[in-house]
Amino acid sequence: MTNIAIVTGGGRGIGRASALKLAAAGYTVVVNYTANEAAAKDTVSAIAAQGGKAVAIKGDVSQEADILALFTAAEKLGTLKVLVNNAGVMDHQNRLDEMSTERIRRILDINLFGSILCAREAVKRMSTKHGGQGGAIVNLSSAAAYHGAPGLGVEYGASKGAIDVLTIGLGREVAAEGVRVNAVRPGIIDTEIHDSSGIPGRVKMMRDAIPMKREGTAEEVADAILWLCSDQSSYVTGSIIPVAGGRC
Repeated sequence: MTNIAIVTGGGRGIGRASALKLAAAGYTVVVNYTANEAAAKDTVSAIAAQGGKAVAIKGDVSQEADILALFTAAEKLGTLKVLVNNAGVMDHQNRLDEMSTERIRRILDINLFGSILCAREAVKRMSTKHGGQGGAIVNLSSAAAYHGAPGLGVEYGASKGAIDVLTIGLGREVAAEGVRVNAVRPGIIDTEIHDSSGIPGRVKMMRDAIPMKREGTAEEVADAILWLCSDQSSYVTGSIIPVAGGRC
């Protein structure tokens, strides 16, 4: 039996690191991407180089039709066992009273709506209620859900706070159906998302605010994700694990 893991936004950062580790653990990985085909294909190539199997599938998680097509394509490859709801964006730092409606909708559509619909489709395929064999869903929260991201992007913090609620609620909802739902809550991690907030060097600026006095790596977050996908966490659901160097 071929076990499938879908990683949304799997071409870069935490998504790429998670895809590599899941492939090394024996999963055939579906590396989802929206626009950066080169990054997704590079992740697939890196997986192949380490002896694993992966495919890159384009799809915008803010669009239901793309999500349905993504899961249909993955279903043809094998049995879905893992969903990593990693795809997410943030925008340039702004106060709420300076934000356009378009910006707010974009953040919520990708970070929250997309994660909810992907989780829905995963449950349809994993849950024993639907004839599935169980599986694990790991959502990507953020320390912004705790701190609120004032002056940076409260709409981003709100989207991640909702991810926490989704994790707790869905984890309880499907707990008796073989599906475990958990989240990781990264803090300051050295990935490209900080540059997209319009604050070059933000990672370095934040070091003194982190009890461990350093930023985390995508690989460290991916290690927590892999654990939540494994049998080692078989009694863990509805939980949110901070990976934030003590700043959580």
